[in-house]
Amino acid sequence: MFIALHIHLFYDSIVLNPQYLIKIMNIAHWLDENGLLAQHLVDFSPREQQMQMARMVEEAIAEQSILICEAGTGTGKTFAYLIPALLADEKVIISTGTKNLQEQLFHRDLPILKQALSKPLTAVLLKGRANYLCLYRMELHASDGRFTSKQQVTDLQQIVKWQQHTQTGDLGELSLVKEDSDVWPLVTSTVDNCLMQQCPMIQQCFLVKARRKAKEADLLVVNHHLFFADQRLKEEGVTDLLPGTATVILDEAHQLLDAAMHFFGMRVSSREWISLFKDLQTAILKEAQDVPVSQVERLSIAFQQALQQMRETLPSDLTRAAWASVENQKTLQDAIQHIKELCTGLNEQLSQWGDRGAALQQLYKRSLDLTSRFLHLTSAAPAHQIHWFETFSRAFSVHWTPLNISEQFEKLLTSTPRAWIFTSATLSVEQDDFSHFQKTLGLTKQNVKTLMLESPFDYPNQALLYVPRNMPDPSSELYTQACLEAALPVLKASQGRAFMLFTSHRALQYAAQWFADKLPYLLLVQGESSNKSELLRRFCDDKPAVLLATGSFWEGVDVRGSALSCVIIDRLPFVSPEDPINKVRIQTLKKQGQDPFNDYQLPQAMLMLKQGAGRLIRSPDDKGVLMVCDPRLVGRPYGQKFLQALPAMRRTRDIDEVSQFFEMIKT
Repeated sequence: MFIALHIHLFYDSIVLNPQYLIKIMNIAHWLDENGLLAQHLVDFSPREQQMQMARMVEEAIAEQSILICEAGTGTGKTFAYLIPALLADEKVIISTGTKNLQEQLFHRDLPILKQALSKPLTAVLLKGRANYLCLYRMELHASDGRFTSKQQVTDLQQIVKWQQHTQTGDLGELSLVKEDSDVWPLVTSTVDNCLMQQCPMIQQCFLVKARRKAKEADLLVVNHHLFFADQRLKEEGVTDLLPGTATVILDEAHQLLDAAMHFFGMRVSSREWISLFKDLQTAILKEAQDVPVSQVERLSIAFQQALQQMRETLPSDLTRAAWASVENQKTLQDAIQHIKELCTGLNEQLSQWGDRGAALQQLYKRSLDLTSRFLHLTSAAPAHQIHWFETFSRAFSVHWTPLNISEQFEKLLTSTPRAWIFTSATLSVEQDDFSHFQKTLGLTKQNVKTLMLESPFDYPNQALLYVPRNMPDPSSELYTQACLEAALPVLKASQGRAFMLFTSHRALQYAAQWFADKLPYLLLVQGESSNKSELLRRFCDDKPAVLLATGSFWEGVDVRGSALSCVIIDRLPFVSPEDPINKVRIQTLKKQGQDPFNDYQLPQAMLMLKQGAGRLIRSPDDKGVLMVCDPRLVGRPYGQKFLQALPAMRRTRDIDEVSQFFEMIKT
């Protein structure tokens, strides 16, 4: 399997002023009130928390040790780890959890620091495969001429013109084609359809050039998914970025577990066969014109029917559930056997066509891999893997997800001596308690230093926490309705300018319908046409707006100023005990004699609530109200733990005090 890493490269080498040659060796000269950052940043102000973190990072790098640091919002953690990392004069990898932070770090923060360096520095930004143009696939489809719409033709023409002058092939440069255009699969490669060394355009390949530059770089900026992809591919001899790296900094480290589980697991999707047959039809026309197209179409139809048969054996609703929970196992096994037989026939046919050309040969390998994964994933899972499936309207996927990734991650940590820095605004569940984070990543046996830094923001004066009275229990069917009714006067008092964050898509959709004719503000709903970036752009426009969202909007979103003055959370974000992954974890903890609620469900919910609440105050000048509708926050004993985990803001249960707060911050 091949996963390429894509990068954007810049070279800047500005020679340091002689008067600063000694100063750069002392972190204090960077971060104090008259330091280098103050000279380059107009709004810079020294923070003791930032200085503390920078010194601890410097120490960890020098000792090649492990540091876990929770840095509250406003600490300035990016500069706190970048400065000692750059001054160490050794190769560094920085991995982030979100694309937003990745772009900010590379395009905004790094250029500022590079102005103060006394030697050339090569910094590289690595993106995912889908961010780069595949010249082979672009030319293949341009000559093929089979398109589904006029817009697809127009978009392809724009890309063909753009590729004539691009130096990087980074599709982010191309603003004339929409992010949701259906032309992108035609001009980008995937793990499955990349021809690798057999590609006739290998010498011009943007991916090959990018990977070569990545290995030569002094500093790499990646994301967690690419970081773990590289570690998995190392075992296959494809790529390995870590050799020579003295320091690994993992920002937004609270997202590491999800990324690691994805890459240490296995999956297969019915859509993969549909994609394979689309590429097969194109390859036949190019490399085996003597093969009747009808022969491929018959194979494709047979597979579609077999996949639909298997989809019908799974629950009709869109769900995630344990593989063993499928009720009609006999029908399911019959459907699986039918697909296995079709795979055998397809592979035999592709083996005969494979010598016709590179594309057909790659399709043969791709089909063998797809068959192998299907055989594995429809059999009994190993004891350490969670076996589950997910259904979509016309598709399905089957998964093995590791129950525990601590052993794999521990091996990565101990493979070669180097410094490891883990940082985020949400890593501890209680004051100075990082045990939950350490257990999940296998950091309990190593000599680990921890640092807890509270936000420098003045939360008691900048924010108000509101928990409404007389709310029904969250298990009640009336609960979502009650949340919306309680939120309405708050949204009117805030004059919009609010995020309302939900823990389920069902509640989100209900709210979208209920608020439709009740709010005199622009109502934005996640999932309705616009992508995340576009929603945020519209939210920050001059019109006051209310954004209803779930999932990704709980974290990694930075809206500063008066555009966002209120964050409303519908309920405490406990993981669903019916989710197949959570269900097995809970059962396993019980078997081990542990308390699943206190050892897993409660810590996870506390970290998620801290993330959601963190959307509100993003600068020293921000002011706003955090509303948590859930009565368990004040009515259950564990509610006190949630309150202690939140910043020390004023609290109220009086809607009139909320209105007064908004009146006050207007003036």
